[in-house]
Amino acid sequence: MPATPQRGRALRRLTIGAAVLAAAGLTATALPAGADTGHAGHAGRTVDVQLLSFNDFHGNLEPPQGSSGTVEEAQPDGSKKSIPAGGAEYLAQSLRTARKGHPYSVTAAAGDLVGASPLLSGLFHDEPTIEAMNKLGLDVTSVGNHEFDEGRAELTRLQKGGCHPKDGCYEKGKKFRGADFPYLAANVTDEKTGKPLLKPYTVWKHKGVRIGFIGVTLEGTPDIVSANGVKGLKFHDEVETINKYAKVLNKQGVKSIVALIHEGGMPASTSYNYHCDSPGPGDGISGPITDIAKHVTPAVDALVTGHTHQAYACTIPDPSGRPRTVTSAASYGKLYTDTTLTYDRRTRDIVRTSVKAPGAVNHVVDRTQPKAADLTSLITRWNKLAAPVAARPVGHISADIAGRGAAAPESPLGDVIADAQLEATKAEGKGGAQLALMNPGGVRSDLAFKASGSEGDGVVTYGEAFTVQPFTNMMNVVDLTGAQLLTALQQQVSGPNEASPKILQISKGLTYTLDMTKSGAARIVKDSVKLDGTALDPAKTYRVAMNEFLAGGGDGFAAFKDGKNKYVGPSDLDAFTGYLTAHSSAGTPLTPPKADRITVVK
Repeated sequence: MPATPQRGRALRRLTIGAAVLAAAGLTATALPAGADTGHAGHAGRTVDVQLLSFNDFHGNLEPPQGSSGTVEEAQPDGSKKSIPAGGAEYLAQSLRTARKGHPYSVTAAAGDLVGASPLLSGLFHDEPTIEAMNKLGLDVTSVGNHEFDEGRAELTRLQKGGCHPKDGCYEKGKKFRGADFPYLAANVTDEKTGKPLLKPYTVWKHKGVRIGFIGVTLEGTPDIVSANGVKGLKFHDEVETINKYAKVLNKQGVKSIVALIHEGGMPASTSYNYHCDSPGPGDGISGPITDIAKHVTPAVDALVTGHTHQAYACTIPDPSGRPRTVTSAASYGKLYTDTTLTYDRRTRDIVRTSVKAPGAVNHVVDRTQPKAADLTSLITRWNKLAAPVAARPVGHISADIAGRGAAAPESPLGDVIADAQLEATKAEGKGGAQLALMNPGGVRSDLAFKASGSEGDGVVTYGEAFTVQPFTNMMNVVDLTGAQLLTALQQQVSGPNEASPKILQISKGLTYTLDMTKSGAARIVKDSVKLDGTALDPAKTYRVAMNEFLAGGGDGFAAFKDGKNKYVGPSDLDAFTGYLTAHSSAGTPLTPPKADRITVVK
């Protein structure tokens, strides 16, 4: 499944944390990159600029656990190898090593640096991640949908600095200084004034070289973020916005332009070293970014993208037919992209011919390299503050329980979460739920058996549970008729979700068949939908539990907005941790469910 977005009211997530803390006092070869190299017979006329980029970091300061912390590498024999990757200490070291010998180097990101973050960052409203980005030398980033998780005021604070309005400063005598790099939000404007929320573009300058950066998030951000997060804001078409500001930059004499776009695609292979431009049948890339790339003005020389958490370094022809690089570095700091932009000092533009576009290659952020000491220090400092909350055991598991890394539409961890939500809301007086549904994008990680710290293998800590469910959405229980419930299930694979299905995770007792050989709503086999073995009755009313993001129609599930008699229950995180505690112990750990509630026909 493509990576999807947010859901939440993260402001609530510090309620317990703050109290405890208070008490505890992407195989292409890059073109040679060097200074003032001669190209096309013009010695000294051009200079190679190194563009280093990444995306969708999501506050993963420490190496992600389980499959979330690996990248897939295609081997010469056709097999695939899984490589542990990621972590801010290694990302910083990788970028610093890559910059050596490159006097012209700029580092950029394509959104979702924060939001849906592990507890180490999320507990502190992502201040630790902004500090880390400052230290690793980020020059510019676009906003992503997750930058709006906590609303415009909080995004502005992350840019400008200042202590949190409710939780204050986390360290005595230290005031959060904000991002040293600009957050770009060209296609996000205030509904009343029409003015951009943040800077729409910036110009990077070094020894006479000037490169403009335009940053946008996906136009559909309001559909995947809670209503409070985007209140008073309007999100505009990505292509129209980029083309508009490319003209503005050109008028200022800036001819070299890079677009940072928090929207992406799906390459034909999940291996980071897949040759995206291979001519074979079924090769290449699909998804929203392909149409965007084909329509963004040729004045833009490269597109750095994100959102889908995929790895690719492709060329897609611009409107004039010339190849142009479109890249994405997976997620969580597991990869970085190194792109060579050959800058012509006379034309002030990037040299792009119909034969060869700028070279781009994805590199693994390998954990065998030395750690960046300053990032280690940063992580240690924040971990001490988080320890009282993070290290508390909340359950035990017998093996890895796959969530984010699951290959099938239904994941074992998705089943556990849905079961937890049902259990927390099924009692009379607590919602009376008969079934529960969980959006797949809200499952942010796996539960790994191997210990992340000193807690011991198989122990699930509060911090690990938080990493899986970081949004702290409140649970809602609503009345839906069988007909409305069927419509919601059909919306998983139709309408805005047809091209990229969002399969809800379902609680025990709900079963149905998903026929992917069909199209649209027909993929849900109507007669197969049953609750506790009984066929769904279109006229009957059911009590359905879900988080508030889904209840508000998030992720294209408009049917849920018609729910009646809403009951507001505990947070999804509380439901999850409570379930783990009640259903596991050191002697009887929770085993991974079979994930056999949805029968998939391919």
